[in-house]
Parts: sequence; structure tokens; C-alpha cells
Amino acid sequence: MSSPQAISSAGRPLSAGAIALMLMLCLTWGFNQIAVKLVLPDIPPMMQAMIRSMGALPVLFIVGSLRGVRFFERDGTWKAGLIAGLMFGIEFVLIFQGLRLTYASRAVVFLYTAPFFVALGSYQVLGERLGSAQWLGLAISFAGVALAIGVPQPNVDSHILLGDLMIVGGAALWAATTLVAKGTRLRFAAPEKALGYQVATSIPILGLAAWLFGESITHTPAPLSLALMAFQAIWVVGTTFTLWFALVKTYSASKLSAFTFITPLFGVVGSYFIMHDSLSLAFGAAAVLVIAGLFLVNRPSSTAAAPRDALLNVTKT
Repeated sequence: MSSPQAISSAGRPLSAGAIALMLMLCLTWGFNQIAVKLVLPDIPPMMQAMIRSMGALPVLFIVGSLRGVRFFERDGTWKAGLIAGLMFGIEFVLIFQGLRLTYASRAVVFLYTAPFFVALGSYQVLGERLGSAQWLGLAISFAGVALAIGVPQPNVDSHILLGDLMIVGGAALWAATTLVAKGTRLRFAAPEKALGYQVATSIPILGLAAWLFGESITHTPAPLSLALMAFQAIWVVGTTFTLWFALVKTYSASKLSAFTFITPLFGVVGSYFIMHDSLSLAFGAAAVLVIAGLFLVNRPSSTAAAPRDALLNVTKT
């Protein structure tokens, strides 16, 4: 049988608590981009991602065990968990390697095309339909992000275009992972278990990528780098990613994903205070666009249809 929660979550507006959690998640993820950059001189990107996953895995087991999660219980979720884990690992390979080829400003804009993939996938896989106002909200929010980050320069070569495509591929995999967590039996697993599949599977993938790209740690990392790695492993992956999947199990994947548009705005503000980057006057207008777009996305739509019957088959797989 399908879950009544699976049917009702598509049209459910986000509660005040869910909105507050999403703002906290976006703030964390925006700062995380700065943390990765600060650690790069000591630890290369693929090894960063691998160490982060290795550090997050025991955190998930400890928190889940305290909550009574049965990680090794046979509940029919391992296939979906393995698929999500493969996408999770490859996603970070594409994103980090794409950053080596393209500009950071272009990468941020292309990475946050993920909500569009989630919206499209939610319609095809989950039966979640967005009304015209909500689609307009997605477009307005994305325009605000593009304005805040800056319009990419048109004179790009093939290497930059390849990097752009890799970032878009990472965004698509991020969206696909969200849809797998929402549209398969993985949605019935505890958030710690659902994320544990992905973190555990990503470790060998990221380790292989680090070996293929010839990465190594050539000197003892600075205390700040070690502290930021602990921040990434314990808080970012072990805690905020778990909260994200808990929210995905309850609310519309499309509406939740739309909130990630705020993340690069927080990243810009964080860069201003931490990296001493300058802010343009357009940032205020960009913030207004993002907030207005998110209001439209989260606004209940009378034209949005209920999930289609296809969801009944999806939740049985």
C-alpha cells in the first residue's frame, strides 16, 4: 500500500518550523563553500570529500543508535540506498572537478539549477505538480541568484564549458538523489539510515577519484583546516544532511529544493565578512527577488494537482 503521507506531502505548505530549519540549512551550506576553499591549501578536494564522509559515518551511527534506528534491519531499502549512494558520490566528483575548470561564480549559478531538475522530476516521478505561480517563483528566485553572483562572462573556452556541464551534471544528481529518497522505499527508512547508505557508498567512490586525480596530503594540515574538516563531517554531513532528508520525507521535494536558492546568497554574505569580498548594490535587489520567488513557490496553488497514481507503484518498489 502507498503511504498517505506520500500523497499529502506534495501539496502541503511548509510549516514555520520547516522554513526555519531550511534557513538554517542554507546558512550552513553557504558557509560550507567557504570552508572548503579555506581547507584546499592543506587538503585537496576529492580527499576533503572522502575524509568528510568517513568522519560523518560514525556520527550517523551514534545519533541513529541513540534514536533506536536499526541500520542493518532488512527492510527492502538497500537497493534504493545503493543507487542514492552512487549518485551521491559521483555528484561530488563532478562538482569538485568542475570547479577546477570553470569560474566559481559560474559554478554556483549552474549548481543551483538543481531545483528545476527536482521540479521536473517531481512531476514525472512523484506526481507533484506546481502551478504557474510556483513555476514563476522558481524563475524569479533563480534570477535573483544569478544577479547576486554576477552574470557570467560570455568569452569562455571549451574547458570552461566542460566545467559548466560537470556542475550541471552534479546538480542533476543532487536532484535525482532527492527524488530517490522521496519516491522509493527509502522514504520509509530513518533519515540516519537513508543518509548512511549514501555516505558509506561515497567513500570508495571519492577515494578512487582522489587516487585517479593523483591527490595527496603533502604536509600536516593547519589547526583551522582540521577544525573546518570536523565542521564539515560532524555538522554539515552528519547533521544538516540528515535534517534535509527528514524534511524531504515529509514535505514537497519541489518546494524544499526551491529554498536552496538562498544558499549562494548566504555564501556571498559570508564571503564578504570572512573572505573580505566586496558586495554590489545589486545584492539588495537580488535578495528581494529570491524572497519573492520563494513566497510564490511555497504559496498553496489551486491549480496544482494531487500526486498521480504512478506514485502508488513507485512507493512499492
